[in-house]
Amino acid sequence: MESPEYVQTSTAGAITLGLMKGRFYRGAKLRALNLLLTYRDGCTGGCAYCGLSRRRVAGDSFIRVEWPTYAVDEILERLEGREVERVCISMITHPRAYGDTLTLVERFSAEGGLPVSVLASPMLIRSPEQLDALKLAGADMCGIAVDCATPELFERLRGRGAGSGHRWEQYWRVAEWAVECFGRYNVSVHLIVGLGETEEEMLRTVQRAYDLGAEAHLFAFYPEPGSPMQEHPRVSLEQYRRVQLARYLIHTRLARVEQMSFSPSGRLLGFGVDGETLLRVVEDGRAFMTSGCRGRDGEVACNRPYGNERPGEEQLRNYPFRPEREDIEGIKRSLGMA
Repeated sequence: MESPEYVQTSTAGAITLGLMKGRFYRGAKLRALNLLLTYRDGCTGGCAYCGLSRRRVAGDSFIRVEWPTYAVDEILERLEGREVERVCISMITHPRAYGDTLTLVERFSAEGGLPVSVLASPMLIRSPEQLDALKLAGADMCGIAVDCATPELFERLRGRGAGSGHRWEQYWRVAEWAVECFGRYNVSVHLIVGLGETEEEMLRTVQRAYDLGAEAHLFAFYPEPGSPMQEHPRVSLEQYRRVQLARYLIHTRLARVEQMSFSPSGRLLGFGVDGETLLRVVEDGRAFMTSGCRGRDGEVACNRPYGNERPGEEQLRNYPFRPEREDIEGIKRSLGMA
């Protein structure tokens, strides 16, 4: 069962399509169907934190949940009539992945009737023309999973230090090509908070992405069992909240990272806006929702319910819906505002 005839989808995707029984905590709804290419010999990358890594010794989860495999024909059939705003097709680092992604983009664009995003593997993209071909096939948005906030972390966790071929410079080069191809802010740079970076390092990378013309989409590190980083601690809620809030201020052009203040150890101390503005943004709640590709309505479609935490935790890292009053009060406590 390999791509392009088969793909994996998240547990949330399988539930939404009626392929698996289950219900969502607090009535959340999956707004974008995430699909992952799959091959018997797996991903050739060796990223230290990843559930797909060839270095992983056990387990079948990815981004905290299981990703069952289904026939593309069945997924397309079940998509009809579902309240889904977008499809995202994710490459893995595999020799066949680029060509199979082209095939899948064409199918889901033509037969699925939904906007299609591609999460591209930069080590398979050797020219801007390859991105042009993905756009011509029907993709309208593109993501680049840089993940690490600094070149040093990238090299240790994704590059030579991990026995892998990923290269920091190539990831940013492809991000630049993607902006030229898909247009400003139709491109995203994925970043994982909590891999060992400081808050200042993360936010300078968020600013770099935004200045390039790419949105920064945040993930909270969650240790994958069996991976080399299975014992690495989760990012604290307090750190993640500060980074989320600062990222939102950058994206809404209320502040730039140069206006923010940091401790000598890189902890965020000041957000670069007055207290009234900061309180208004926190009360609004959108800064703490999942960041992802947009749907037809202009709102985030890729809301990935509970991909960063287990349902029922006191506070969610990424809210797949607008936080309610009780949520906002918890967020304020995490930020030292209550």
